[in-house]
Amino acid sequence: MPKVLSCVSQISCSDRTLRIEIMDDDRRSGAHTGALKRRNRVSVIGIVGELLITTGVLVFLFLGWQLWLNDLIVGTDQNNVGTALGESWVGGVPAHQHTTADASFGEPVVAIAPANAVQFAVMYVPRFGPDYARSISEGAETAKVLDKNGIGHYPGTQMPGEVGNFAVAAHRTTHGAPFKALATLQVGDKIYVQTQDGYYTYNFRGLEYVRPTGVGVLDPVPQFAGVAPTDRFLTMTSCNPMFSASERIIAYAALDSWQPISAGAPAAIAAALTAKS
Repeated sequence: MPKVLSCVSQISCSDRTLRIEIMDDDRRSGAHTGALKRRNRVSVIGIVGELLITTGVLVFLFLGWQLWLNDLIVGTDQNNVGTALGESWVGGVPAHQHTTADASFGEPVVAIAPANAVQFAVMYVPRFGPDYARSISEGAETAKVLDKNGIGHYPGTQMPGEVGNFAVAAHRTTHGAPFKALATLQVGDKIYVQTQDGYYTYNFRGLEYVRPTGVGVLDPVPQFAGVAPTDRFLTMTSCNPMFSASERIIAYAALDSWQPISAGAPAAIAAALTAKS
């Protein structure tokens, strides 16, 4: 009898041991499967995260190219074009000859507006940098003029030196951003406009911010519709704030003096032009 009991006990113990081992195997198998699932989930999340990071880096690089490096490259190219255009007029025969001993050259010579997209002037703004020399073209269309040439002249407004309002437009971001630093102008800053006839020196007067529909800034006397002008204005317009077109930033200047090509460039920009040459 004791042997039988002993044998049964051994069998029971062995059975329990077997069940425990099977259960342990099941637990290990389940844990392994769970770990695989967790690793798979982690792998998918990791891949998605890496893709998002890569996309963010690419977007950042694109914005850096579009808003900084591209503007730098295009802006430098536009400066070179403006400088070459100005030099071509200096080296050629002046459209009008002037000979005076007292540096008083009388009434400014006023040219006729050219055909659309034709470059007819160069703007120099020392406040924007010593190398700043951007050409001005007829027309203010975004695709045809501003994106390609830089600064555009509003058709129907006056020409450089003419009584009334010589109004121009340009980008503050992208496409060389000719008016990027427009908001940095200070009262009294000089803005020089060169044409085939001569140099027109304007004094900066102040800034104004208007809605996109505020076309009164283009009136012969800005913001005074129907008033006959007696002064010679320069109005520079661009989008505001930066990277937006919700409003417009307007810079006003008034003609201070002019001198013909034959008299040479104004002293403030003569050194820079000579250095470029």
